[in-house]
Amino acid sequence: MVMSSSYTASSGSPPPIPGARWSPADAPVRPLLLWVRTGTAHVRLDGGPVIRLRAGEGAWIPADAQAERAITTEPGTVAFPLFPHAGVGARGLSELTRFDVPSGWQNWLIQLFNLQVTPFSGRGYSPEAIEELLRRPGARPPTPAVAQQEPNPTEFAPPAMPRARGARAVAEELMRDPGLDLTVERWAARVLCSARTLRRDFLADTGLTFERWRLLCRLGAAVEFLAAGYDADQVAALVGFASRNGLTRAFKGQFGQTPHEFGRRLFARPGAGGLTQRAAAARQTDDLIRMMHQTDTPAAPQTLPAASTPSHTNDIHVLSWMYRGSGYLDIGDRRYERERGVATWIPADMEHVTGLRENSVSLPLGNARTADLHLTAPLQARFPPAWDDYLMFCSISARSALRPEEHNPRHILDLFADQVAAQQALSVPMPTDPRARAVAMEYLRRIGEPGGTHDADVGTEITRAFRNETGMTLNRWRYAARMRIARDLLAAGAPPSTVARRIGYAHLPTFSAAFSRFHGLSPREYQEREVADSR
Repeated sequence: MVMSSSYTASSGSPPPIPGARWSPADAPVRPLLLWVRTGTAHVRLDGGPVIRLRAGEGAWIPADAQAERAITTEPGTVAFPLFPHAGVGARGLSELTRFDVPSGWQNWLIQLFNLQVTPFSGRGYSPEAIEELLRRPGARPPTPAVAQQEPNPTEFAPPAMPRARGARAVAEELMRDPGLDLTVERWAARVLCSARTLRRDFLADTGLTFERWRLLCRLGAAVEFLAAGYDADQVAALVGFASRNGLTRAFKGQFGQTPHEFGRRLFARPGAGGLTQRAAAARQTDDLIRMMHQTDTPAAPQTLPAASTPSHTNDIHVLSWMYRGSGYLDIGDRRYERERGVATWIPADMEHVTGLRENSVSLPLGNARTADLHLTAPLQARFPPAWDDYLMFCSISARSALRPEEHNPRHILDLFADQVAAQQALSVPMPTDPRARAVAMEYLRRIGEPGGTHDADVGTEITRAFRNETGMTLNRWRYAARMRIARDLLAAGAPPSTVARRIGYAHLPTFSAAFSRFHGLSPREYQEREVADSR
């Protein structure tokens, strides 16, 4: 189904990419893999020699709570900071190391960044689902429906997520990397709340203490990695246990059997296998790290697997961009298609599922508060390929500690509005006088915002320019702009109620009357005619 509101960005060039600097206070202290897609980056540890990385090169930066990381990028650079699992392939890598990244790995690395900073980052296991697979003797019998199913580690859902903002941010970080071993106090400091508040929010929203929730998160991840073929020592390091014995005690206490017994039982079953996204990412990260030390480079994945988020709700608007392939956004019973180059604002407070098809890559570009953006339905703009590097830089700046010193989170909001306004300008005659054109573009940018369509006094000269250069008075031009934009949205398949809100009408009957006066047809009649003409 076509998106409710869709525009194509102008063919103009993107803004220049500024230099960036790593902000250590914004990131956990864990191993970092930095890959330079374009441009040049500089890396230095504890006053040591500077490593200069050019396009196609990467650096392994080991974890050290005491070491000072100095990472900078030159203008025009796109460098992806990645946090690989450090418990397996990273063993023995205790020094800053530079290596070459084969071109075949590029799309996978971009998707790996996406998996690490969004809900796409993998699926864990709820205790209830695991108990169906790892049921102790004497436990209640499974329901007939479950008893007939073959256990499949990729089908389990993650533990319940807390809703409070700070607690949810901590939970999402632990779902991405359950091996992080920060105290409650350090986690609380990272999300700007007290340890008491963090504990209270976990218990209120999930029914579990923070420690119990983290343990179940780690055990769920342990099941994934055991199913992927890791041994118990490797899994213990991956999910945050100090030793194999600690993992074994917790695993047996929860599931009634040891990790070794679970792995043997799982792989004895026909059709066992099928990696979760998190386990697959860990496997491929191991390959990438081994690549640093081998002349026989592991082959890059031939395909990127399809992926989807669990059904969830954001308390802010989220802007997501399709870099490659295609995807979808499901809200209720409606599916919105996402094509290559399309950036989509996903509205806050709407339960949704976001999906990627095989060989597709998406990236989050930024967020907007509900006070900053009035959005009642998804909104799209299409960016041409010339914008790829700039939009990747925006994603990295929004979701990592590598960002410009003057980083403004609202920048992407303004950029998107500019692109939408540029496309909307194609629907109406535009004045050529610079001052009149600026007034017109500002009006187009603000259509749909509260108060955005209110008339403003702009002076006699600008009013005269509109009449002379467009053949319409300024008020008539504003009316025509709204009606022609409405026509384009209706032709794209948006419901009339959504179109009315998008162009600033609070009530559908008022919009329908205005549309009928301008076009001679009601919005519904116009849309039905467009559908009939396209057959």
